[in-house]
Amino acid sequence: MTVPAAMTLFSRAAAGLLLSNTTASAKTISSSPLHRSIARRSLAVLFIATSSARAFSFAGGGRNRITGTTRSDAFGGLASNSRGGFEVGVGGGSGLSIIVSTPRGGGGAGSPSSSFARNVRTFSTSLDSSDVATIDSMEEVKIAAAKTTAAEKLAAMRAKMEECGVDVYLVPSDDPHLSEYVPAAYMRRGFLTDFHGSAGTAVVTMDKAYLWTDSRYFNEASLRLDSDHWQLMKQGQPKVPTITKFLSNLAAIHFMEKSKPLRVGMDAYVHSASFAGDLGEAFEEAAKDYESVQEEGTNGDAAANGDDARRVIAKIDTLDGMPNVVDSIWEGRPALPKNPFRVQPMKYAGMTVVDKVSKIRSEMKEKKATLSVFSALDDVAYLFNLRCMGDVETCPVGISYATVSHDAVTLYCDEEKVAPLEVSEHLKSAEVTVQPYGNIVGDIRSHLESNSRNRVWLDNSRSNHALSRVVPKPYLVDAQNPVTPMKACKNDAEMEGMRRAHVVDGVAMAHFMAWLECAILVEKRTVSEVEVDEVLTGFRAKQEGFKEVSFPTIAGVGPNGAIVHYRAAEGSNLLKHLDDKMPILIDSGGQYEYGTTDVTRTWHFGDAGDEFRELYTRVLKGNIGVDTMIFPESTPGFVLDVFARKSLWEVGKDYGHGTGHGVGAALNVHEGPHSISPRWANKEVMKRGMVVSNEPGFYEDGNFGIRIENLLEVVDVIGDDKDGDEATNGEGVDGRVEPLAKRQKRADGKHFLKFAKLTMIPIQKNLINLDLMTEAELDWLDAYHQEVFEKVGSLLEEGSPAMEWLVKSCEKIERKK
Repeated sequence: MTVPAAMTLFSRAAAGLLLSNTTASAKTISSSPLHRSIARRSLAVLFIATSSARAFSFAGGGRNRITGTTRSDAFGGLASNSRGGFEVGVGGGSGLSIIVSTPRGGGGAGSPSSSFARNVRTFSTSLDSSDVATIDSMEEVKIAAAKTTAAEKLAAMRAKMEECGVDVYLVPSDDPHLSEYVPAAYMRRGFLTDFHGSAGTAVVTMDKAYLWTDSRYFNEASLRLDSDHWQLMKQGQPKVPTITKFLSNLAAIHFMEKSKPLRVGMDAYVHSASFAGDLGEAFEEAAKDYESVQEEGTNGDAAANGDDARRVIAKIDTLDGMPNVVDSIWEGRPALPKNPFRVQPMKYAGMTVVDKVSKIRSEMKEKKATLSVFSALDDVAYLFNLRCMGDVETCPVGISYATVSHDAVTLYCDEEKVAPLEVSEHLKSAEVTVQPYGNIVGDIRSHLESNSRNRVWLDNSRSNHALSRVVPKPYLVDAQNPVTPMKACKNDAEMEGMRRAHVVDGVAMAHFMAWLECAILVEKRTVSEVEVDEVLTGFRAKQEGFKEVSFPTIAGVGPNGAIVHYRAAEGSNLLKHLDDKMPILIDSGGQYEYGTTDVTRTWHFGDAGDEFRELYTRVLKGNIGVDTMIFPESTPGFVLDVFARKSLWEVGKDYGHGTGHGVGAALNVHEGPHSISPRWANKEVMKRGMVVSNEPGFYEDGNFGIRIENLLEVVDVIGDDKDGDEATNGEGVDGRVEPLAKRQKRADGKHFLKFAKLTMIPIQKNLINLDLMTEAELDWLDAYHQEVFEKVGSLLEEGSPAMEWLVKSCEKIERKK
């Protein structure tokens, strides 16, 4: 890759790498050459930084403009040893100071930032290519995608399609585990289309190319696709057919014109079993419709003559034995990762592997299943209390499958993944057998062949077609697998870890916001979106137990905030710098050893204007509306969605994405099966112990985006308040009237749930239009900020910029008299 690209990618991973390579334990992040290369590079940067006094602009000397403290203590003391965490760096200073305190936005030719960057670039040119590696797999694919034009890639695709004998080829976002985020080797759709959102499917015919994606990515896809060669299909919009409908219509036209079936090519390993089934059924229905039309035109002669050829108007061809068509045109496609697992300690996992397996087997007996197959990476990680770093960017999971029978438990993965002694001993103690990754299909087949009474439990919606097709329908238990609900409802240890993660995340955000506010309002400089990403990640990396970000940070200034899943990059035409004239939407999170965070805030450091403040307030009202809901058990998420949109609907506004998604405990930031969404198809009910995001928003293309997101845990209304059972006559021990739901529980036995807040980060008060807020909503805001201050403030140094920012941000809001 080019040196500027390497510099950008290095800086995003540097915080975690610097910590992992300089802690006393001297443990590396992983054993992959990828991480080792960056580790060598980070040491080179440290060497350069320590040789330049300017590089430590916050490490010593000078006074902080806000507090008068020395700069070694400013912004959380990132240039000094942390109070309760890591002791890292060179000469007693934290290596992170190089990243988070080196000015960038307004540096001139003689500034510390330009001097530092120039020294690093000079040193970089002396490194051989093996030293310049990247943790950012998406950037690697973007670079590869940019080497050839859309016309060249599609021409090569069509030539290969012709060789394979297919008329259409489908390229989804998925890997064999149907992951949202995938290793670079499986970013085929991104390579082909140059659109790199996490959701989308490309459909290539011999003369046209289409991309389906959802409303989160309409803006980004329209900017990334070459419109001369690609047509954007806005999924869910009027007159936009689904992929199955589109292909069945195409099949009918193709058969009518050429009198032979349309051959649709797909890789069985990267399409869900349910999609393959739906597509097959759509083709059968289209064939029936075609027959009906033909019979009407021939007065039934075709059927009478037994002309059956036309009944098959399309065929799915999985091209078994051939490489994926995109792989055959992708020069230098990355290798599959083989990073080692690590054991998730019991103090965070809360349940042993043996106990999980026992519970699975009990449910298997109820389903009359003899083998359960687990394909989703987070299911496997949860089942075995394992985590992994480096296989899938931002997700602590490793490439693997698992099966459980009544007498065996098997993990399918590459041997490098279980090489650490701790991991192998952990699996051995749970009586887990390790088999090669590629053995999974053959073992499922062998299990069925060994006994005619055997039945396989496999969730077709979460398993690839290659696994499912070896199980005949009579022997298939197609239902939600038993790990999914176990994983969704956190146990006490997992929930305690999630609460802890959100408090330390609040600490990181307080340090970051003090830094950002100072940069914009005191130093009067601009800050690029990339710098926002880097510095925020640096502050998170300062927290004990931090592993990596939980998803690529979204930092969108002005119009970029309206791109729902925007990702800033150096050299991009979209890159913007924050000042006091435009808002910034920051959606970010951290993967900690003990929990996962995800938070969005929209900030403005100047006069936002009345329209912005009104829309911001309506989004906030939607957030409060969901947060304060009390609802009966067995309530699905879509019932709650209306409360997030009500205030926006009142003025004819809305947003295109769902309101909430599940979140894993030190696992994937997006986790099912529950959600809060207007889409009624997901009828999964809310249960105690679930974690869900609450993130209403509003987006004005080309202007700004607003989103306010907190994570919530689902708790019992009764049992959450310790004084509840002691209250009499509808009053609590403090004399307040007991909530009606608690009294109703006693009256008719109905069970009620509510939400408790996990996210501990203030909401910007001066963006709120008080005229739109009720007294109850203002009380909610004050109470939330009091809780944030008590939990986060206890971990901040008195008088530090972070503490001063927190105090100011958590003060009670001034109300109109």
